[in-house]
Amino acid sequence: MRLIEAIAKRLMGLLEDKQITQYALCKKVALDPSNIYNICYGRCKTMTIDKLYLIAEGLDMTLQEFLDHQLFDKNNLIVD
Repeated sequence: MRLIEAIAKRLMGLLEDKQITQYALCKKVALDPSNIYNICYGRCKTMTIDKLYLIAEGLDMTLQEFLDHQLFDKNNLIVD
């Protein structure tokens, strides 16, 4: 799985677990809603660490907590 796909899956899972909408997350972290939508639905081809940090903060977690998931195991990822 590509890294951006792992980020999308992790984000979608966390949104569901925390019962927060994409729009609510965008409002909380002052990101344009299209940013989150594009990440979640595979339209985003790149991800900056800044955006990932904001997303994690908006989900009330650290960047380390966001990335501490089996999706990000090096054996599961294809990095271009």
